[in-house]
Amino acid sequence: MHRCAILDDYQNVALAMADWSVLGPEVEIAVFNRHIEDRGALVEALRDFDIIVAMRERTPFDAALLAALPRLRLLVTTGMRNASIDVAAAEKNGVIVCGTEGVAGSTAELAWALILALVRNIPAEVEDFRRGAAWQSRLSGDLAGRHLGIVGLGRLGARVARVGVAFGMEVAAWSRSLTDERASAEGATRAPTLDALLSTSDIVSVHVPLTPASRGLIGARELARMKPTAFLVNTSRGPIVEESALIEALSAGRLAGAALDVFDREPLPADHPLRRAERLIATPHIGYVTEATYRVFYGDAVADIVAWLKGKPVRRIAADR
Repeated sequence: MHRCAILDDYQNVALAMADWSVLGPEVEIAVFNRHIEDRGALVEALRDFDIIVAMRERTPFDAALLAALPRLRLLVTTGMRNASIDVAAAEKNGVIVCGTEGVAGSTAELAWALILALVRNIPAEVEDFRRGAAWQSRLSGDLAGRHLGIVGLGRLGARVARVGVAFGMEVAAWSRSLTDERASAEGATRAPTLDALLSTSDIVSVHVPLTPASRGLIGARELARMKPTAFLVNTSRGPIVEESALIEALSAGRLAGAALDVFDREPLPADHPLRRAERLIATPHIGYVTEATYRVFYGDAVADIVAWLKGKPVRRIAADR
């Protein structure tokens, strides 16, 4: 008998998103709907499982946690990249790490929802409407003709760029490896430096993965390069933008506003300063939380387990060498 834990199923939908019955009676499944923050409680809850399905970075698996789970043999993460799993430590402990495919457009769509919410003051307008406040009490902006700066022009950044072009925006992009040809293919121009991108953009949208090089990429110095009328949107990973620097910039009015879907710590504590930050729109990391994405995530997770049971793991994630 194998025991499989499905972690952090906040919406309580994991079992409905895939056909888990194909695993048969030899796999017993337990679903954890709530995040377990306490490390001791987490180890106690997971010590008897040899298969764990983790939803993105909701539960970090560092070397210490992996060492505390000697029965664990298969760790499935949704997506093919998970910075919160120490894959090298997993390999050292005899744990195979596998991933899943995903749906490319979900997070890019949310990025545009947040951009439009910022530029058109949508949350404030909805709140005024519901409480019967003054009718049409503020002016909002337009997108056509404004400058959109994209940090990272991969799959998601490219989708955001193409929408910006459709809105009639001037689109620029920057990353360390970006070429003029790649930028041009998505209707953008390549900014020579990150500073140049930040200083000329009316809206900056972040789409680089979290790596040692991108952690803290946008801090106090970089935020100071932005226009005081500019907006910053981060739907990638929280630590790419320094939270304390962003809170200070918003509080001092050095940015017109920001929108976040990602945070250094998730779930974000109820007393966190970002909960009270001015000029901020925030959502609880819902960029990938769609039915289509979950069906791919959990469907592939089941397939990963089936393949592992047959001794032929698929979508293995190897440690960086």
